Amino acid sequence: MSVAGGVAPSVLDTLEFPAALERVAAHAAGPLGAARLRRRTPAADAEAIRAALAQVAELAALLLHDDAIRAEPVPDIGPPLELLAVAGSALEGVQLVVLTRALAAARLTAAELARLARDAPRTAALRVDPPPKEIETRLAHSLDAEGVVLDAASRSLARARQGVREARQRLVARLDAMLGALDPTDRAPDAAVTLRGGRYVIPIRSTARARVGGIVHDESATRSTVFVEPPEVIELGNALRAAEAEEQREVLRVLRELTDLVRPQRAALAAAWEMCIAFDDLCARARYAVEVNGFAPAIGAGPLAIRNGRHPLLVPSSPALVSSPSPEGRGSQGVRTHGTERGSVRTDGTNRGSAGEDAVPFDLVLAPDEVTILVSGPNTGGKTVLIKAVGLLCLMAQSGIIPPLGPQSTLPVFDAVFADIGDRQSIAASLSTFSAHVAALRDILEHATAGSLVLLDEIGSGTDPAEGGALAAAVLRTLTRRRVVTLATTHLGALKQLAAQTVGIVNASLQFEAETLTPTYRLLKGVPGRSYGLAIARRLGLPPDVLDLAERAVPDAERALEALLATVEARARELEAKQRELAERDTALREDAARVDARAEDLARREREVTTRAQALEREAREQTRAYLLEARRKVEDALGRARAAVDEATAREARRLVEKAIEDTELREKGNVKRETWLSLEELRRLKQEQPDAPRRPPSPAWPPAGAGRPAATAATEISLRGLRLDEAEPVLVKALDDAFAADLPYLRVIHGKGTGAVRKLVHELLSADPRVKRFGFAPANQGGHGVTIVEFTT
Repeated sequence: MSVAGGVAPSVLDTLEFPAALERVAAHAAGPLGAARLRRRTPAADAEAIRAALAQVAELAALLLHDDAIRAEPVPDIGPPLELLAVAGSALEGVQLVVLTRALAAARLTAAELARLARDAPRTAALRVDPPPKEIETRLAHSLDAEGVVLDAASRSLARARQGVREARQRLVARLDAMLGALDPTDRAPDAAVTLRGGRYVIPIRSTARARVGGIVHDESATRSTVFVEPPEVIELGNALRAAEAEEQREVLRVLRELTDLVRPQRAALAAAWEMCIAFDDLCARARYAVEVNGFAPAIGAGPLAIRNGRHPLLVPSSPALVSSPSPEGRGSQGVRTHGTERGSVRTDGTNRGSAGEDAVPFDLVLAPDEVTILVSGPNTGGKTVLIKAVGLLCLMAQSGIIPPLGPQSTLPVFDAVFADIGDRQSIAASLSTFSAHVAALRDILEHATAGSLVLLDEIGSGTDPAEGGALAAAVLRTLTRRRVVTLATTHLGALKQLAAQTVGIVNASLQFEAETLTPTYRLLKGVPGRSYGLAIARRLGLPPDVLDLAERAVPDAERALEALLATVEARARELEAKQRELAERDTALREDAARVDARAEDLARREREVTTRAQALEREAREQTRAYLLEARRKVEDALGRARAAVDEATAREARRLVEKAIEDTELREKGNVKRETWLSLEELRRLKQEQPDAPRRPPSPAWPPAGAGRPAATAATEISLRGLRLDEAEPVLVKALDDAFAADLPYLRVIHGKGTGAVRKLVHELLSADPRVKRFGFAPANQGGHGVTIVEFTT
């Protein structure tokens, strides 16, 4: 992303923008992705910036939960692609191997992007269809990792190479035989068949050259040994060279064939290659955003609003990333907890402001009518770091990189960035420090507009304070009238009053502990900073008499301003302490409330568990009672059956006795005389009855018990009335009546609910519909209550 003429390279270097890009590039999977990141420059198209940041934020959100997302490193296939554009050209084996690796990377990248299509549609938009996999397979089967054409690539090539091996074996065998047949005085020491000039030769002594004959291809350094090709093997050597030439012709034919296979896919291959590089670039930016815990800012949605901002070069990162010092020794440091304000960012331990230390976040929010921030305060306080951090955060965001920003940040789109930071003194150009600053201010005033960002360090310094202050005030007023967003630092007391006199200019300072004379690097907007020059000098041991003279020499206005600022700082510290105390109390109250809520929730949960357990026990008791009654009923019916089938008086009497016994045991169970958690059989009841001699006896019953004698219907009614009851009163009455009727094995139940508004009738029908014990229900006949009565039938 670039903007023509928007940010000069010198400004990018001053703000150490390349070093920031290097940190992002460290997350790239391959060198091409890293190189693309290093080439990023700020854009001025707000829509393009928003789209780029949204794409990064989308992928970064996925990386928080799926760290397996990976880009594939892809080799540089630019030269092969250019050669493919030339008709009739043939790629070398090494180039085809590079294309094979690129095809594999493209296939994996396309698959990864397809997997992300549902959760990251912006990221998946990078996907293009890679060339067919058959091309990759063919190349992989035809070439080894070094680019050598394999025998499997062509049957003709395999035959040609077999011919080469056979011709070589014949030639070497013949030479070995000839060498062995020579007189030992004619052979060179440790003689063996060797290769010279592409021809196989034997080493012999130079004195035997005439006797052996042949062609001399080389000789030793002492010329005592010559390497000759005997005339007997010349034809064999020629045959080997012919076989090798045939092999090379076949290799070239295979390479042309493979090149022609790839050539039609040149455009698809180029698009897939671009997809791999773009995805690597995007993954690196997303991983950087996760590493620095950055949030995508709103772009062009309002005035500058940086929340929880940190200098990108001070956020902890890989120890391998080291930023080289700037020529002036005033590299980017950022607001930090230790170290000096003006040093280059290093990780070798030589500088207290290393990247391994935690940066102190800052908030800088401008109101709509504020365009100029004038930061004052002592040296080593972090003023230069602050303005460089603001510039670097804006440049990174406009380059499509989410910088170390907190949520709800807003950044304008700057079409130009100017920076006058550091000592621009130049002996070669005959420029003093002040002259260099004036030249920079002249350039800024000529080109800065309402869409520009201007960063000015120590404005008005390097000359007489009165004149420098007047010049600085004039420049700041001019830039403010143009609505140029400006951040300037100063030590001049005269400029601290400028904010009260000019609309659009606001004071700011970085907090300084007056007691310990150490910086806290916390940005305070609306409050100018004290210089603490004399206090620091006193702490560093300057003689007291010198300091007394210096204090008396301070103008009264300056002394009054310093006293006022000291009072303001003390008041601010008091308010801050009270705020911390209130925050701690609020936190404690919230924790207490959370504990009370948790306790209440636990009690409610236990109460629900107890209620559920009680209901379960009640259901279990009803089921056990019903089971017992069913068994008792079966016993009674069995006894009645025997009584009916009795053939003599004695059998009938025994049957009547068993019926009476079963009925007595049933009544004992109903009255609670037998209190057990599980139901008992009639035999167990009979045994318990014998153990209770005082239990009342049932008077003798007639031979045939009345209808319903086996049902415990004494407490169950066949009809209930819900008229006059509210809904919350009617529900428990109906539930109990259903339980009693079902436990008593009643065939039906009449529920009188009346007609009225129909609310009670609706409740009754809802409860009956949800009760599995109810077989069916419906309104009573017209002569028995009609729609004011519901008759319920139970399941058997």
